[in-house]
Order: sequence, then C-alpha cells, then structure tokens
Amino acid sequence: MNTPVTTPPHATPREWAGLGVLALALLLLAVDATVLDLAVPAISADLAPSTPQLLWIIDVYSFVLAGLLVVMGNLGDRIGRRRLLLIGAVGFGIASALAAWAVSPEMLIAARVLQGVAGATLMPATLGLIRSMFQDARQRTLAIGVWSAMAGGGAAAGPLVGGWLLEHFWWGSVFLVNLPVMLVLLALAPLLIPESRDPNPGRFDALSALLSMLALVPVVYAVKETAAHGPTTGALLVGLAGVLAAVLFVRRQRRLTDPMLDLRLFALPRFRVAVFTNLLAVFALAGVLFFGSQYLQLVLGRSPLEAGLLMLPGLAASVFGSLAAAWLVRRWRAAVVLAGALVVTAVGAAAFLAVDATTGAEAFVLGFVGIGLGAGVAMTVAADLVVGSAPEERAGAAAAISETAYETGLALGVALLGSTVMAIFRRGLDLSLLPDDAVATASGSLSGAIEVASELPTAVAEEFLSSANQAFVSGIHLTVLGIVAVLLFAAFSAVRTKLC
Repeated sequence: MNTPVTTPPHATPREWAGLGVLALALLLLAVDATVLDLAVPAISADLAPSTPQLLWIIDVYSFVLAGLLVVMGNLGDRIGRRRLLLIGAVGFGIASALAAWAVSPEMLIAARVLQGVAGATLMPATLGLIRSMFQDARQRTLAIGVWSAMAGGGAAAGPLVGGWLLEHFWWGSVFLVNLPVMLVLLALAPLLIPESRDPNPGRFDALSALLSMLALVPVVYAVKETAAHGPTTGALLVGLAGVLAAVLFVRRQRRLTDPMLDLRLFALPRFRVAVFTNLLAVFALAGVLFFGSQYLQLVLGRSPLEAGLLMLPGLAASVFGSLAAAWLVRRWRAAVVLAGALVVTAVGAAAFLAVDATTGAEAFVLGFVGIGLGAGVAMTVAADLVVGSAPEERAGAAAAISETAYETGLALGVALLGSTVMAIFRRGLDLSLLPDDAVATASGSLSGAIEVASELPTAVAEEFLSSANQAFVSGIHLTVLGIVAVLLFAAFSAVRTKLC
C-alpha cells in the first residue's frame, strides 16, 4: 500500500499579514543600521570619539548581537518566538532612546550594547516564525524574499530618513525613528502572529550559552585591533581565548543529548555553503556602507541627505534582488543562483576602483547598485536554504545560525574593512605640514583631518586636505580588491556544491 503524499498547508491571509508585522521588526533593525552610517560625521563632530571608539560605536552592536543570537534563538524555541519578539521590541525601543540622548562616546557605546542584546531577540524570532507560519516551500521562499526585501527597504529608507533628520535635528534623532515602529509592532503582533515553540526543547544548558557568547566577540575584537594597529600580544591573546571558547563550545555540543546548536546541520553541503555565503555577502555590503558614507560626505562634500539619495539606488537594488530570488531559484539550481549573485556583487565592488578624491559619485552609485543587487539575491537564497534545512521545531536555532552569519559578516565588514581603510589612510597622510599638537587628531580619522585643516592657513590646508582625501581613497581601492577576491572565492565554492 502506498503512503499518501501530504501536501504542506498553504498560508492564509492572516499569515501574510503577520509577515508584514515581522517585516516591521526587521525594519526596526535595518533603518537603525544605515541611519547610523550617515550619522558618523555628526557623531564625530559632537562627541569627538577616537578612531577605536568610533568603530566600537558602529560595530559593538553587531558584536553583542552576534554573540547572543544562538542563545536567543534557542530561548525563542523554548519560551515562544512571538513572546521573545515582543520582549525584544520593547528592549530595542528603550535602548534607542538612551542612544539618542547619549552625552559621551562611552554612553553611546553602552546604549549600542543594549541595542545588541535586544536585537538578538528580534532577528532569530522573525525568521523562526516565518519557518513555522509558511509550510509550503515555494511560499516560504517568497516570504523570506519579502523579509529580506524589508531589510533592504529599511536600509534604503535609513539614508533618506536619516539625511533629512540630520539636516533638521541633532544626530540623536536618528535613533528615535525606531520608537513608532516598535509601537506598531507591539500593537499588531499579538493579533496576527501565532505563537510557536519547540514542544520538547530538552534541558537548557547555561554553560553552552556562556561559551557561545565567549567564542565570537573576542575573535572579532582581535581581528579589529590587528587590522587597526597591527599584531599585538594583547590582541593575539584575546583572539586565542575566543578560539578556545569556540573549541570548547563545539566539543560540548557534540556530547549533549539536546545541544544548543545542532552541529549535524553543518554536515549538509547546502547548509554549510549557505551560511558561508550569507556571511561574505553581508561582509562586502557592510564595509561599503561604512566607508561609502564617509567618502560621499567628507571627500566629495555631499550633505547627509545628498549622500542618502546617492545610496538609494543600490539599496533599492537590494530590495529588487531579494524579491527576484524566489523567481530565480525556480528556474536555476540554487548553487548557480548563489554563484551568479556573488559574481554580480564582486563586479559591483570592482567599480569602486574608479572613484577618486575629486569625482566619483557616478562610479559609486553604479558599483553600489551591483553590490545591492547581488547581495539581495545571495542573502535571500542563503537564508531560505538555512531555514529550510532544519525541522520546524528547531526553526529558531537554525534561524539564529543564519543571523549569526549575517551579523558576523556585518561586524567583520565594519571592523576589518573599515580598519583597513583607516590604516592605509594614516600611512598616506602628509603629516609634515602639521604642528606637532595636531598630528594625533589629524591621523585619528578623516573627520579629524578636516577639523585640523580648518585651522591651518589656506594654502597649507588645501595641500593637507588633498593628501587626506587621496589617502582615504587609496584605502578604499585596496580594500575593494580584497572584497572582490573573497566574493569570487565564495562564488567558486557555491557553484561546486550540490545545494539541491
């Protein structure tokens, strides 16, 4: 007797409306990320952070979020993903208010840490809920495409909203845009999103939770410090501590009956390559957003709103790529789609080799369009492969792995690529033109160099600014070569892997 094939149930209008609410949660995070990129010059002028502090303001959110994602994904499987989503929305709103009224770099960094803790509850909860709400594979791919498009849409809205706010209000206002979104989310989520959890989650292992947090943050910190200041004993020791924690975490997961992270998923080629692809696509996008906003505003002299408008086509391309991914994977193998998307991203990155210190807005826009389009497709397909590989009851944990790759790529993109740009910038500065008491400020950041130049005689200021702008552009060029290399390697790995 043949066993009848069970057709997965199709989503109802309530599930699709619930998807819109989940997208709001992602919008909360995406808007905040790109708004902050545009606010970097204003924050530098008001709070006068050092270069390490400025990088921490940008990337400590991602460090904390990435370190907690596995724990929060596991927690959502236990206590309920919708409940965790609502808790995270409240926490993120409170942390955003604290960031808006920060009066020192240290206070802003602390608020960003709190945002990271709250953000870690939101991201795996949204993707895990999509896995439980959309049982049909085609509908799930489309839903994840919409989810990814909202990330791109939020990123696209961020520069416009942020540019307008920065031209009319103080920089802290860019964090306050989160509050109305949070209120809508809290009002609609209980009505439209069904609760879901693992009915048999097993024992929660506190030691695994601690080791998962201790594994990632020290390694990323060591990478950032090495890129910014060269190899040091302290950075090496911190990095080794993170590697040791990661080894202990992996060994413990293999021994536990109910592991926090199911390492058997990594034995699946589709899962492994999807996670790797997600990380590298975000790595490229995050690095470009970090140095791109400074290039447009500080090198080319565009206003925050003008910089936002120049970024808009690339971020809109990311939305289009996310929505197009579901159509692409129905016509070609997932491996081919992923590889093609990574090649498009690499070609877009290569276009930045044409930017210079005086004209380059057109090359920036074209390059960013290529990066946005390719990354939008790659991230959607990768997230779908990751979530679809896991059983429904472990959806939160699988989503946490996908989001960990996303946030690790985001943190590494800002830390490694941003630090590389600044290291080359410092080496290319002509400091012989400056008085001794201005050297530290000028070499600390591009905004610091501009501040010092404003106090120099006109002829000397022009020569020094030319040196600073050219040094920054040289950093972009070298960094772009590294981005292109890693993306092409990832494309080669994807096309050689059987993902279907």
